[in-house]
Amino acid sequence: MPPSSCWQRVAVRLGRGAVSELRAGVVTVSDSVAAGSAEDRSGPAAVRRLENAGFTVVEATVVPDGVQPVAAELQRLAKTVDLIVTTGGTGLGPRDLTPEATTTVIDRPVPGIPEALRAATFGRVPFGMLSRGIAGVAGRCLIVNLPGSTKAVEEGFDVLEDVLDHAVDVASGNFGRHG
Repeated sequence: MPPSSCWQRVAVRLGRGAVSELRAGVVTVSDSVAAGSAEDRSGPAAVRRLENAGFTVVEATVVPDGVQPVAAELQRLAKTVDLIVTTGGTGLGPRDLTPEATTTVIDRPVPGIPEALRAATFGRVPFGMLSRGIAGVAGRCLIVNLPGSTKAVEEGFDVLEDVLDHAVDVASGNFGRHG
């Protein structure tokens, strides 16, 4: 369960004094966390980083690995938030199917995001090149897959923090802050 602070509303100022909320959801994808046999650490790390970036995290959930449960959760959340960050299910394991699930939900891919995430690990983290995470837009919601470790989530947000609010604004049709 996410910390109670993630349910607080945070207003973000736009260029002309209008107020808009950037709403986000976090989906942890893990058979072991969903079964209660492991603790979710990457999801709370994503919630914390999103809140620090000015997003209102309206929901943080856990689903088991597999295309159907992940796709169903992404479809449900994409109707209510501007951004979904997934953690987990991006590796080479037989049940690591988060990218496949995301592909069934998005309308348009955003290949620069996963390219930048992987490029940031080159020369430092040899296994970073094995992450298969993708990013794309479903309707007006940006979805970004991150690996399931706390370290990978932190490093991913270090890469994303300078462009994430702009990407979400543009995907949702709000050009006021970055026009």
